Formats: sequence, structure tokens, C-alpha cells
Amino acid sequence: MAQQSDLFKKLISHCKEYGFIFQSSEVYDGLSAVYDYGPYGIELKNNIKQYWWRSMVQMHENIVGLDAAIFMHPKTWKASGHVDAFNDPLVDNKDSKKRYRADVLIEDYMDKIEKKINKEIEKAGKRFGESFDEAKFRETNPRVLANQEKFDTVKNRLAKAMSDGDMAELKTMIEELEIACPESGSRNWTEVRQFNLMFSTQLGNIAGAEGKLYLRPETAQGIFVNFLNVQRSTRQKIPFGIAQIGKAFRNEIVARQFIFRMREFEQMEMQFFVQPGSEMTWYNYWKKARLAWHTSLGTAAEKLRFHDHDNLAHYANAAVDIQFEFPFGFKELEGIHSRTDFDLSSHQELSGKKLQYFDPELGENYVPYVVETSIGCDRMFLALMSLALREETVPDAKGKDSSRVVLKLPPAIAPVKCAVLPLLKNKEALTSKARAIFDRLKLSFNCQYDEKDAIGRRYRRQDAIGTPYCVTIDFDTLEDDTVTIRERDSLKQERISIDQVEAIVRERTNMSTLLQNITDQINIPESVGS
Repeated sequence: MAQQSDLFKKLISHCKEYGFIFQSSEVYDGLSAVYDYGPYGIELKNNIKQYWWRSMVQMHENIVGLDAAIFMHPKTWKASGHVDAFNDPLVDNKDSKKRYRADVLIEDYMDKIEKKINKEIEKAGKRFGESFDEAKFRETNPRVLANQEKFDTVKNRLAKAMSDGDMAELKTMIEELEIACPESGSRNWTEVRQFNLMFSTQLGNIAGAEGKLYLRPETAQGIFVNFLNVQRSTRQKIPFGIAQIGKAFRNEIVARQFIFRMREFEQMEMQFFVQPGSEMTWYNYWKKARLAWHTSLGTAAEKLRFHDHDNLAHYANAAVDIQFEFPFGFKELEGIHSRTDFDLSSHQELSGKKLQYFDPELGENYVPYVVETSIGCDRMFLALMSLALREETVPDAKGKDSSRVVLKLPPAIAPVKCAVLPLLKNKEALTSKARAIFDRLKLSFNCQYDEKDAIGRRYRRQDAIGTPYCVTIDFDTLEDDTVTIRERDSLKQERISIDQVEAIVRERTNMSTLLQNITDQINIPESVGS
């Protein structure tokens, strides 16, 4: 666990040092849980969004895009249930004066039990070696069985309390489990109460309830209220989807773990409208499709897992998270939800406007059901960075061992695709040749020109920001128009013609390779609706 904590600290430090993420308003000592993306961070983030958008909209004939406004009519949030039910259970520690989510305190307690179980299994695995039967050990070991029973009991109580909105039960659980404040160790807690997560503001200079607006807490509602506009203007037939990338805002009680939980964040969501009764078929399809999206990036299978919701949201009849193993444990990365017809029916009822689809095959109108996929762009950024950041021992130019920090990002997602490096800074013939190559390559992909410091130090800088290819211009280049291209991960260097550079880098950093990986895994038909 200490090793994971150290990795997370190094990741945060690396993000700042190399221009990926900065604390917002840092000159004023920062703003809690709000971050700015730096020069390389915004490039990486844009590439993540492009990969998602192309996999959703470009790869599917029956999924189209939308960019809805952040401000929406306040009745939108009444119909969606956010005004009345978008709450988290808040509890304060009287001694430390710190605020916490009551359910998170209990989940952290459950994590400790799970770690005890895993520790027992790990010890047994080392003791018995290849003959170890984990399933049998889980079923027979007294300590594992006792901890599993305790875990299941707490899990079931928490799920029921959250489903019932029972704040008193959450307080009772915190007391019975003797959960202490992580800051002070005190068990002196206030009562648990509901805390609404929406930020509110005023429309123009109108004060009072009639002028009250909210910063949207999710992007999905902009899709739902535009359902008929999009369907009619694009002549889509059910099943079809609407995709959107946009900012959302939540007044989190405790925002923590760097960019994992922020008050201003970006979502990549797709709402897929289907015929009632077919939603579970599509729910299972999108589970498989979305997992393929992640593994196509090279993410190892053991780093991802499905986690079914114990406590379904008011709008859902099925929900699952794709969890990723962050440096602080398995946490939600993406959600797939079967939302039924709750949203469209609620907006139809409150607005008085019909939000129905006429199905020409059935000859009838109905309110479609919806299957949602929703992933946090910031969480995906954090997942990729935690996978990619490595410290390695590699040979230096003299053949001696040397350490390097490298970001092994998928080449198609990397912020900079290629760096152009003249061997020496003070040789005009080299720098002018390098500039000419750079000016040609920058028309095709994001490149960087660097002539400062020794070539080895420049290689290390490019490794640290994840640049997959470095092109070095030396004295041989002046003679035969060849350059050295260096591959980030293998450190392999090839001598190639200048005329080959663009084609080689383009081929090896092309996002279409990732998209083809998805197709190979799930066999996307010409039309998903076929």
C-alpha cells in the first residue's frame, strides 16, 4: 500500500513538473479540487476525447453528436430528480471540524476488510506455490470466512441504508463499526444529513426562485431534452444514440485523490435509445463494447473489472461500473446504466410536451428506453497516466546503466507524436535542416523541436512527456538525407530516409489502429441497429 501511495505522489509531482496538470489559481494558494490542464495535459486530454468520439460517432452509423448548453431551464433538474434526490450523506467530525461522506467512511472500512482477506490469500499463495487453490482457500480458511461474512454484512446494511435514505442507520453503522476520523482519530461525529450537490446561480439580475439556475451536475439531461430534435433532424430510427462531451459541476463534500474527484470535471456520455423490452440486450452489448474500448489501449485485463451496483439509482433497472485499479485501489472509471424510460417520461410529464417515438415497424408511439455509457474524461486521464508512468534502468550512450522516467502512453494518444532534434545547437547546417524537417512534419501531427542541452538529456525530456518517436539530425544527414529515428519504449534506433519519416510516424501513431482493435473484439456491424 505504501508503494502505491508513493507512486501516486510521484504521478502528481510528474504532472506538475512536466506541464500536464496545475493546481487552479496556484498563485493564490489554489482552489480545492479544481485543476488546470497544462500544455501537454490538454493535448493528452484532447486525444482521449478524440479516441472516445471517433469510437462512438465515427464507428457507428446510428450514433450522432450533440453539444448542449451548460445552463438549462431549472425545471430540467426538477424532472430529472436532481433537485429532490441528488444528495450525498454528510457527516462532520466535531473535533477535527472535517466533513466526510458517511457512505465513503463505511466503504473505506470495507476496503480494510477486503485488504485483510487479500493479504491472507497472498500469504497462502506464497506458502503453497503452484498447488495453491484460491477458491478452496476462500471457502475453507476461518479468517477469510469470518472477514468475508463481516464484509458482506456491512455491504448489505450500507446498500439498504442508502436505498432507503436512512441517515440514522448510517450514523449507527459509523458508531458500531467504531470508525474514526482519518484526520484526528476522533469518533465524535455529528448526525448524518443530506447534502445537495448542485451549484446554483442566478439568471441575470433577477433574484428569487424564478431566476435560479444550476450548473449542470451531468451532461445527460441535455441529450434527453433534445431527443426529438436530434431524431427528427437526422432521421434516425430506433435504436440510435446521442453522444456528448462536456463539463459538469458537483459540489462534492470531500473532493480528493487529485483529479479523480473534482468539483468541475468533464464527462463523455452516450445515451442509446431502444425499444422497451430490448434494453438488457443493449445493456450487455455496451458492457462488452466499452470494455473493448479500454483494452484496445493496451490496458491489462487484471487492471479492469465489472462491479454491479448494490444500490440502484432511482432511474435504473440495471447498472454496472467498469472499475480500474488506480494507485489507491479499484475505483469507478465508467458506468453503464439501463435508465428505463424515466428521463424522457419525466420531462414529458413536467413539460407537457410529448417525447415519444413513432415506430414505423410496430405502427405505434412509445417512450424509448435508454442505455447509457458514461465515463469521466479526467478519470480516464488519471488512469492512463498511472499506467504509463515508469522508472526504468536503461543503458546510456556509453553503455552504462542509467535511470529514466518514461511515460509509456499509447502512441496514438501521446501529446507529442514526434520530436525533431538537431545533434548540436551551434551548427547552423544541422539546425536549419532540422527546422525544415520539423516544418514539414508539423503539418501532419503534433511535433516538437528541441535543440537545448545534450542529445541524451533531450531524449530523457521526451521520454518524460511520452513522445513515442525522436528524429535526430546529424552530420550524416547533410551527406545522404538520412536521419536516426528512436523508438521510446524499446530504445531501438533506425536509420531512415528523411522522406520516410512522415509515413512511418503517421502509421505507428495512427488512431485507426486502436479503432480496429475495438472492431476485432466486438465485431461492430455496419449498423449497430441491424
